[in-house]
Amino acid sequence: MMHSKLKIWAQNVLSLCFITLLSFSTSTFATSEPFSSAGFGGGSEEEILSVDEAFKLSTSLKDGQLVASWEIADGHYLYRDKTSVTPTDPDVSAGPIDLDTGELKNDEFFGEIYVYHHNASARLPIIINKDGAKSATFNIKYQGCSEVSGICYPPESKTVILDLSPMKSVQAATTSNNAAPPSTEQDRIADSLKSGSTWLTILSFFGFGLLLAFTPCVFPMIPILSSIIVGQGDKISTRNAFTLSVVYVLAMAVTYTVAGIVAGLFGENLQATFQNPWILGSFAGVFVLLSLSMFGFYELQMPNFIQSRLTEYSNKQQGGTLTGVAIMGFLSALIVGPCVAAPLAGALIYIGQTGDAVLGGFALFALSMGMGAPLIAIGTSAGKFMPKAGIWMDVTKAVFGVMLLAVAIWMLERVIPATVTLMLWGVLLVVSSIYMGALEGLQIESSGWKKFWKGMGLILFTYGILLLVGASSGSTDMLQPLKGLSAASSTGQQADHNKLQFSKIKGIDGLEQALTKARANNQPVMVDFYADWCVSCKEMEKFTFSDSQVQAALKNTLLLKADVTANDQQDKELYKRFGIIGPPAIIFYNSQGTEMRNYRVVGYMPAEKFTSHINQAIN
Repeated sequence: MMHSKLKIWAQNVLSLCFITLLSFSTSTFATSEPFSSAGFGGGSEEEILSVDEAFKLSTSLKDGQLVASWEIADGHYLYRDKTSVTPTDPDVSAGPIDLDTGELKNDEFFGEIYVYHHNASARLPIIINKDGAKSATFNIKYQGCSEVSGICYPPESKTVILDLSPMKSVQAATTSNNAAPPSTEQDRIADSLKSGSTWLTILSFFGFGLLLAFTPCVFPMIPILSSIIVGQGDKISTRNAFTLSVVYVLAMAVTYTVAGIVAGLFGENLQATFQNPWILGSFAGVFVLLSLSMFGFYELQMPNFIQSRLTEYSNKQQGGTLTGVAIMGFLSALIVGPCVAAPLAGALIYIGQTGDAVLGGFALFALSMGMGAPLIAIGTSAGKFMPKAGIWMDVTKAVFGVMLLAVAIWMLERVIPATVTLMLWGVLLVVSSIYMGALEGLQIESSGWKKFWKGMGLILFTYGILLLVGASSGSTDMLQPLKGLSAASSTGQQADHNKLQFSKIKGIDGLEQALTKARANNQPVMVDFYADWCVSCKEMEKFTFSDSQVQAALKNTLLLKADVTANDQQDKELYKRFGIIGPPAIIFYNSQGTEMRNYRVVGYMPAEKFTSHINQAIN
C-alpha cells in the first residue's frame, strides 16, 4: 500500500513538472513555426489539458440545493470517492451530499472504483442557520486522471460563493416554524464525544451500557455466565464467583472495544463475520455439551496432561477456570450479541470521522462494562446464594442446563428455518416438563413445592405440545402456534396481504436502480438493512412493521430490503456507501431521491415512535 502511494505521489509530481515545462515551452516558442510544425507545443496542447480544461466546473442553486456540475473532456475521468462539497461559512450548514453513481473502473492504483466520464454532478442540500444571510462560501474538492496521457492530476480544491437570495422564502418558512434541523440519536452521541467532557462522556456511555444490558442481544449472556458459576459446584465462594464474573465481563469488554475500534477505523464488522452457520452451529454445540454436563450425564474437566502443566504455575484449577471463562467471554462478545445499537453506532461514527481511537475506545469499553455490570452482580449473587450439596444443587444445575439449551436454540434460529426452531422450542419444553414431574403421580403427603413444580410442568408440557402441533402445521410464531391451522385459507392470504411488501435489493447497483425508479415515480423510499442473525431486525419485523399505523404511514413509500445476511463484498460496499457498520439500520429518501440523513434509525424502535418518525421524515 505504501509503495502504491509513493508511486502515485511521484507520478503526480512528475506530471506537474511536465505540464509546467510544457506551458513554459509553448508560451516561449509560440511564434516559432518550425517548433509548432514539428509537434512541439501545438500537438502537446491538444493532448495534455489543464485541470480547468479537463474538468470544467459550474455551480448553481436549485430547489434549496447547491448543484455542482462537471463537464469532463474526452479521455478523462473523475474519481467519485474523491468528490466532496462542504460549507465553509458558519451561516449555513448542509445535509448529506447526493452524488451520481458513476461507472465501475478497474483503476491501476486503487483497484475497482467508481468514476465519472463526460459529465458528473453533486447535489448538496443547504440549511440556512442565520437570518438575513445573503451569500455563503463552499469548498469543492475533486480529482481526476487522463486515460490518454496516463497523467493523474493532483487533488483540486475550489472555493465558490453562492447567492442565497433565492432561498429567502424557504428561510422565512423555516424561521416561522421554529423547526431546528433534526439529528439522529447516533449523531448526537458522536457529537457529544467531540465536544463533551471526557469523564462525563465515559460515564454516559456506562449508563448507555446499563440500558442495553437487558436487550435481546445481551440478555442471553446472563444464563451463560450463571451456568459457568453454577457448574463449579457448591464449593465455590462468593469471592470466586465475583472473580469469574469480572474475568468474563472484562474479556467481553476488551473484545467489544477492539472490534469496535477496528470497525470504526476500517469499516469491518468483526462480529458480522462470525454470524455464519458453521460458527453459530459449533458454538450452539458447545452450549449443548455444557448443558448435558449440568444434567449429570458426564463431568467436563481439562485433560490430565494440561492440568499437570498448569501445576507448575500453581493453583492449576483456578488458572484453568479463569482461562476458560475469559475465552467464553471473548466468544460471547463476538457471536452472541452482534446487533448495532445507537450508542455503539455513535462511538463508531466518532472513531471513523476523527480517527481518535483512544477516546472512542474508552467510550466503547465503558459501554461494555455498563452492559457487564448486571452480569457481575448476577454472577456474584449466584455464588453467594448457591445451595449446599444435595437435591437442590442438582435442581439448580438442571435449571441452568435448560437455560443453556435455550441459548443454543436462540442462536440456531438465526440460520435454521422458523418452523424447525418452533419444533426445537416445543421439544425443550416437553422434555423439561417431564423432568419437573409433569407426568408423575403425586403422593398424598407431597409438599407444596412438589405440587407447584408439577403444575408448572403441566403448563410447560401443554404449551410444548401446542408448539409441536403448530410447527407441524407450518406456523412460525411462538405466541400464536396454532395460527397455521386456520380453516379459511383466505384469512392467511389476508394476513400476508396486510404485511409490508419489501422489494429486495443487492449491493449499490441494486439500490441505484431502485432509487432511479422511485425518482421517476416521485416516490419516497425506505431502505431496511436486515440480516437473519440480527435479533433487533426481527423485533422490528414482528412488533413494528406489523403495526397498522406504521403500515398506513408507509402506504405510498417504496420499501426496499437490503438483506446483508451473507456479509459479502457487495454488502460491505453498501455499508460503506452509508457509513454504517451493520444492521439494524433504516435509511429514508425523499421523493427527489435525496437521503434524509438526519432521519436514520439504528436499532429497535417501537411502533408508535416509528410512526411519528415516518411522518416527520417523508410525510
